[in-house]
Amino acid sequence: MFAKVAEERSYAAAARAMGVSVATVSRGVSRLEDRLGARLFNRTSRRLALTDVGAALAARASHLYAEAEAVEDAARELSSRPRGTIRLAVPMSFGVRWVAPLLPAFLRAYPEITIDLHLSDATVDLIGEGFDAALRIAVLTDSSLVARQLCPIARHIVAAPAYIARYGRPHHPGELAAHHCLGYAYRARQDVWRLTNGAGEEAVVTPTGPLRATNVEALLPTVLDGLAITEFPEFVVAEHLADGRLVELLDGWSLPLGGLYLVTPTTRARPAKVEALADFFIAHMGRPAWRQPR
Repeated sequence: MFAKVAEERSYAAAARAMGVSVATVSRGVSRLEDRLGARLFNRTSRRLALTDVGAALAARASHLYAEAEAVEDAARELSSRPRGTIRLAVPMSFGVRWVAPLLPAFLRAYPEITIDLHLSDATVDLIGEGFDAALRIAVLTDSSLVARQLCPIARHIVAAPAYIARYGRPHHPGELAAHHCLGYAYRARQDVWRLTNGAGEEAVVTPTGPLRATNVEALLPTVLDGLAITEFPEFVVAEHLADGRLVELLDGWSLPLGGLYLVTPTTRARPAKVEALADFFIAHMGRPAWRQPR
């Protein structure tokens, strides 16, 4: 503050330049004078002039102030420039199938960013484990995180034609108790299927069958082989529904619509590298590849 007042020859001008009040500047200079035991300015009603002590200190104080501004500018550039490592957590199958193919384009666009990609269907603690961001397919409830929905995710209960031929086709959720239904171990809450129909009826099914897995795509071969029914997100099953290898069951009933979310610990002072990744995913996941014609 002393350096700025010495440069401007005015408390008011120094306060405007620094974005603080005149009183703040005045108190700051007074504290410095008290600490030094000497006056730095001679003040009159019309004029502000440096004392001999003030003149002796002004050049060095101005140099220190310039250095501090340079350090702050450098820090601001680092925080506003997309660079550094992003620790990103993504569900296993979704990451391998749909995220990894996008990463070359991102890394070409941002050559100063590196990505540490953590693939797991287990829900990680972003803050506790030091992640910068995560992609999650869920209905999110953690208020300590900031989530941006990238696209909705539909879910389908399906079986292979061979299963239907052998065991029959269920038409109501209540009939699933008599069928082989595969479970997924990392569902956010209890592993149940909650369905509703157009009349507002609700049904809850607890899948029981010969296989349970911690990765949803690990269930796919057993379902394609005609041994069981299960529920899949659209990004796993879309191509198999399109080519007839799987068919959707329970006409008129639907599972809750989920979503693909980009989750970060906070939006306050979010680094430029994370902002760049967020913008990239928003651009590329808004019209997801599994919905595009092949």
